[in-house]
Amino acid sequence: MLTKKRWAIFSLLTLCGGTIYKLPSLKDAFYIPMQEYFHLTNGQIGNAMSVNSMVATIGFFFSIYFADKLPKKYTMSFSLTATGLLGLYLSTMPGYWSILLVWALFGVTCDMLNWPVLLKSVSTLGDNTQQGRLFGFFETGRGLVDTIIAFGALGVFTYFGSTMAGFRAGILFYSIVVIVVGIGIFLLMNDEERVRDENKVKDNTSGISSVLKNKLVWLIALNIFCVYSVYCGLTFFIPFLSKVYALPVALVGAYGIINQYCLKMVGGPIGGIIADKVLKSPSRYLCYSFIVSTLVLVLLIVLPHEQMPVYLGMACTLSFGAVVFTQRAVFFAPIGEAKIKEEHIGSAMAMGSFIGYAPAMFCFSLYGNLLDKYSGLLGYQVVFGIMACFAFAGSIISIMLVREIRQRSTMAAIEEPHPVF
Repeated sequence: MLTKKRWAIFSLLTLCGGTIYKLPSLKDAFYIPMQEYFHLTNGQIGNAMSVNSMVATIGFFFSIYFADKLPKKYTMSFSLTATGLLGLYLSTMPGYWSILLVWALFGVTCDMLNWPVLLKSVSTLGDNTQQGRLFGFFETGRGLVDTIIAFGALGVFTYFGSTMAGFRAGILFYSIVVIVVGIGIFLLMNDEERVRDENKVKDNTSGISSVLKNKLVWLIALNIFCVYSVYCGLTFFIPFLSKVYALPVALVGAYGIINQYCLKMVGGPIGGIIADKVLKSPSRYLCYSFIVSTLVLVLLIVLPHEQMPVYLGMACTLSFGAVVFTQRAVFFAPIGEAKIKEEHIGSAMAMGSFIGYAPAMFCFSLYGNLLDKYSGLLGYQVVFGIMACFAFAGSIISIMLVREIRQRSTMAAIEEPHPVF
């Protein structure tokens, strides 16, 4: 599919995407050490994630104006290095307010400066017929790099005795890796000239007002909102297994890596195949998977967790996580199914991202504070109940989306002129 040179660039971009979010996602492998050595509550960890998401959401809008103007190599290299330097500061074990500031700055270095430029760099490696494969390989590659680097940090943590020294060493490991990748991109990546198409820029600007009036785009964006609201809850399966099932700290870290990274590699391709090959409709797949998610969450609420074997609890939560990751793999796909005009797809994606990722601004904080308010199993049952409500709302929105797409397809078929013989 790609030349050797472009495969080399693709590998660098995959390393970038798979390493830069390790520090902002420190909770995935080190949730319990963060609580113990940073002296944070569930709510405070959720607050840090929410602050990060608020800055990132605002940053995505600003990036619209400069993502095409800044040189890719220097922008990505700077963002990676700056993220690593923030990680070095984290290793000094700062206080809560400093941690909030660092996570806010992660929203600038990882999201505003890096993510849009990274996606554009991946896209420009191939033509229009290669985009699906490019991003499919990219997501799988990111999951692989995520898993390797995260298990490496967990190994460092364990080597130093699973203590504060091990936690600091794990943070330093993440920081050094991301700085090395930043230097590698600076030295090895060619920043070729980009030709800007002014007509497409104008079409994209006018497309913003067009998609705001499009009911399908709103339904798709709200669908993504519901998926991401449920996805945010996966983070709290980590303390759930630790507190309710008494899972050891190192094993909790391994579970967090599997829950957030390994499932990405497995769930993504499965969701895409079922949506495209079996149901032949991503919106229908989202509808069915939302119904399954709702039922599973209700089951998690009523199960006698305190009497269940630990591995059964892990299996239940990981199975549910796999369903959510299949949804994440296809939640933008209905934009193509809805046959939105090609010149408006960029605006539709932007709106879907802005509304769809909005739960990250409040869900982490909401779930975390609820766990602090309601101790023990009750707190997790409350969180699971809210997640079930979001999943149920998603199933209703998906039904509306499927009907709207079907109606528009029927109307288009009726209005299409037929040849006269």
